[in-house]
Amino acid sequence: MRYSFFAFCFLLSAFCFAQPGYNIKFKVDGWKDTTVYLGHYYGESTYIKDTARANTKGEFAFAGKKELAQGVYFLVLDKSKIFEFVIGKSQHFSMDTKTDDYIKNMKITGDADNKLFFDNMLFNMERHKEAEPLIKILQDSTLAEDKKKDARASFAKVNEKVVAYQNDVIAKNPGTMTATIFKSAQALKIPDAPKKADGTPDSTFQLRWYREHFFDNFDLGNEALLRMPRPVYSDKINEYLDKLYAPQVDSISKAVDKIVAKAKKNQETYKYAVWACLLKYQQPEIMGLDEVYVRLYDKYFASGEMDFWATDKLKKNLKDYADRLRKSLIGKTAPNLMMQDANFKPRSMYDLKTKYTIVYIFDPDCGHCKTETPKLVDFYTKDKTRFNLEVYAVSTDTSMAKMRDYIKTMNMKWITVNGPRTYSGTYADLYDAVTTPSLFVLDEKKKIIAKKLPIEKLEEFFVNYEKFQKAKSEKLKGQTPTKL
Repeated sequence: MRYSFFAFCFLLSAFCFAQPGYNIKFKVDGWKDTTVYLGHYYGESTYIKDTARANTKGEFAFAGKKELAQGVYFLVLDKSKIFEFVIGKSQHFSMDTKTDDYIKNMKITGDADNKLFFDNMLFNMERHKEAEPLIKILQDSTLAEDKKKDARASFAKVNEKVVAYQNDVIAKNPGTMTATIFKSAQALKIPDAPKKADGTPDSTFQLRWYREHFFDNFDLGNEALLRMPRPVYSDKINEYLDKLYAPQVDSISKAVDKIVAKAKKNQETYKYAVWACLLKYQQPEIMGLDEVYVRLYDKYFASGEMDFWATDKLKKNLKDYADRLRKSLIGKTAPNLMMQDANFKPRSMYDLKTKYTIVYIFDPDCGHCKTETPKLVDFYTKDKTRFNLEVYAVSTDTSMAKMRDYIKTMNMKWITVNGPRTYSGTYADLYDAVTTPSLFVLDEKKKIIAKKLPIEKLEEFFVNYEKFQKAKSEKLKGQTPTKL
């Protein structure tokens, strides 16, 4: 009977310490009879999670039966963010402060994590005071570099203090939100490259090592990193993909898969990582990388992998966009176009036997087309023979009269056809040409080698493309490639 009594007391004690949900009490001296909001970050956005009413003493609380997702939160008053704090493992605590200085007056009861968080803010304020005069010297363009030597050395010492402080917090307080924040921002120390058998350094070692260890301090499976004041999660993904890999579809796709594999241990980070990468390559700055979007859609959405959160409507929208991009990916053979020219004569794009074909889709009423078409006319007049090319222009308007007027006004001496008067299907069903003008460059086999290029970049593209093809041909023949 005595044993049972002690067992009951132990269970009761455990229950008391492991309180469910959250209950965060505040007292802000200077606030009274006002509505306060609990907000949090998520990626690049902020959201309101809860609402409370401060009484005449400035007392209020946020409480709920389900624990809050961990991360950095903040109070909002009168549409203004007041101060930040962390939500970690402990979600039953109190915070007491005053309006004249929320940070310096902050007193925390029941949560060591927020004590660390606010101590760090105070520490950083002091370091900023130390660094401020040094920064002014270092940014002074009138001073010679040798005059900045002492200031640079002193500034480095301030940084060393910050790093040492953060390292100490990480070592002594593992598992806290504050330590997680510090660690996620830590720079990696890349080891020296080992020597190869011939005694020379391995020139690829450091890049390979950095790729392998890039996320050592940044846990892609920790969803708390989605709720940071800066979008550190997406920034980290972008840095990894943009700086460590060549902008090639295969290498980028493999790199994305590595990111997703690390994020997959948590549903929220899994969802976010896939979505962030999908959006990144929806309209990429580098030509051809839209194929990454198509691959991501096929692997993670068409397969049903993202069904735990993606709605049918969202999936349909993503599918429609992916299917539109598929029509004219770099490397694909362009679908033939056969439409009537200004004399109602059928003209087939595949009948063109030039080395290159430029498909130019325009609208006679489009203002941007009226700006871009003369540029293409100039390029065509100057470089048609040089690059052995022809333009196959498609008017999107049903009016033959408009098309004829446009041809005459713009002095277009290439092949121009009326898109709606087609024998091969509409251009919109065959090409990703939602906007006008849209431009595609095809090689002699009618394979797409470029698309959506600015017209003023056409000459540069053809020069570089021909150099690349020549070097590629020489390499296949075993010759020393011509220096590009």
